[in-house]
Amino acid sequence: MTDSATLAEPFVHPALFYRGDQEYVDGTVPFLLDGMAAAEPVAVAAPAPRLELIRAELGSAAADVHFVDMTRAGRNPGRIIPSVLRSFADSRTQGRVRIIGEPIWPGRTAAEYPACVQHEALINVAFQGRDVTILCPYDARALSADVLADAHATHPVVIDGGRERASTDYALEGALARCNEALRHPPGAATVRFDADALPTSRDFALDEARERGMSLVRVQDLALVVAELTTNSVVHGGGSGTLRIWAESEQIVCEVQDDGRVADPLAGRHPVRPDQLGGRGLFLVHYLSDLVRVHTGENGTTFRSYVART
Repeated sequence: MTDSATLAEPFVHPALFYRGDQEYVDGTVPFLLDGMAAAEPVAVAAPAPRLELIRAELGSAAADVHFVDMTRAGRNPGRIIPSVLRSFADSRTQGRVRIIGEPIWPGRTAAEYPACVQHEALINVAFQGRDVTILCPYDARALSADVLADAHATHPVVIDGGRERASTDYALEGALARCNEALRHPPGAATVRFDADALPTSRDFALDEARERGMSLVRVQDLALVVAELTTNSVVHGGGSGTLRIWAESEQIVCEVQDDGRVADPLAGRHPVRPDQLGGRGLFLVHYLSDLVRVHTGENGTTFRSYVART
């Protein structure tokens, strides 16, 4: 990874600051039309109201655009790179690809936001060297100054007021370090230690706790897979044992697994999974099933935290 943005880099990752619907349309629609004119595949992943603005402005040309509701597909920011961005880009192997991706909007929670910033930073890692342009709109009128500062830190280029310039505050490593914050759990969290022999009982413990806290049958089944993957990951890669915690937070059940391992790959869990792939699916599955995933890793170990809605 590097904090240097070079003109030779084929991957382009600008942040677009917009103020109001007209600036949004002015900054996104020409980007799409230019791509279509150059026979480049184009996609938009944004909140539904923004998709409708673009559709209305494009008219019949909207039929050539791949639209994704980011509030659904990208509710967990950890799903966006493999399941939205690379899913589209990897299926188009010839020429440049253009994508609009808006992962941060007013209403993102305090728990979700660091994962959003981490996602924006990791886009630069995931697409380095590729002929892809990902334009990321930011509502500069509704989002805070701190959010816009993070956009400067995670995007080599910023477009503001119709003017494009290199971001002098681009600092990929610093942004990732800030997102790798220690995760504090509530003192009343139900807790159990586990090792290889105790995997079945620890998983039963977690599911019993989730049911007692009102989790639906369907979501309990999702949580069962999340717990299985995280605890197995600790046994195989995290020193052979770990600590499992579970608690309720608003309308979600939170499952946390802590072990002595360290995650070396910043894109762990964000690599697309091939249909013929035999292993390496665990953390991808955790991101896919969770409504939010937070991770802290360092010299003293790693904590994975999964948020799953009760219903």
